[in-house]
Amino acid sequence: MSVNQNPEQRKQVLDFMTSAHQSFSSVKEGANASYIPFLASVPSDLFGIAIAFTDGEVLEVGDTKYEFAIESISKVFTLARVLEELGKEEFKAKIGSNATGEPFNSVIALELHKEHPYNPFDNAGAIATVSLLNAKSSDDRWNQIISNYNLFAGRELAVNNEVYQSESDTNAHNRGISWLLKNSGNMYTDPDQACDVYTRQCSVAITCRDLAIMGGTIANGGINPVTKKQVVNKENIQPILAEMMMNGLYENTGNWLYSTGLPGKSGVGGGILAVVPGKCALAVFAPPLDIHGNSVKGQKVGAFLSEKLGWSLFNK
Repeated sequence: MSVNQNPEQRKQVLDFMTSAHQSFSSVKEGANASYIPFLASVPSDLFGIAIAFTDGEVLEVGDTKYEFAIESISKVFTLARVLEELGKEEFKAKIGSNATGEPFNSVIALELHKEHPYNPFDNAGAIATVSLLNAKSSDDRWNQIISNYNLFAGRELAVNNEVYQSESDTNAHNRGISWLLKNSGNMYTDPDQACDVYTRQCSVAITCRDLAIMGGTIANGGINPVTKKQVVNKENIQPILAEMMMNGLYENTGNWLYSTGLPGKSGVGGGILAVVPGKCALAVFAPPLDIHGNSVKGQKVGAFLSEKLGWSLFNK
């Protein structure tokens, strides 16, 4: 099914979204992230679906106004900012673009690759990506990141301080990863500063609607579909989508691609983003996760809508 500006087709899209929401609301699989205390306390029955089209229209079903922690989906937008600064070739040389086959916070993966990050979506690569920003101070580094997120969302976002504190109290593992990167020369600022800014970016509060618009900016060649501002150069969209395609849902990325045929990115806050280049972006929020850290309902919605709307990039 073609996704364009035809009102009747948009109504059909909304009908499919509503059907997906009704079908999967009763799913009881998965569990909230428990290793971050705040995330464990988020109501597990929250469920929202939003689609942002490249012409600026946004369709919403369910709990799309609830603010949740962006978590690892933030890596997509920090990647975009660093690509703008370094260019894709220098970035690829310093961070990499391949899957490790290990969990997103794996120290084993880092050690196997001589303490060199392997991609920007595993925690080691994400923290190293934060460190690559040319910044004069921690505040400068953070302001660059949040200003970029604001442009993607089309509004001012803020950190959920409860999430930030909860994650800061439990991020010893990531601090260890940061110092391993420092040891091998793959950390480009103070390791504790990079880890703290990374923790802060994961704690930014967004809604399902925000996430759809942020993804819609990528789908729209780097132009925010609502504000019409150029947020990222078109030449950097391909490497962003490539990283999402290869590493977006960690060890379950292959299954995601098998069922959706789309670049995606998940976060342990319960969000999932999928991008249909040139058409739209899908955002789903539902906190219960599979064993890899991906929203169970989010994956089901992505597979359902991709099939119904003919989104798969592999069927063109």
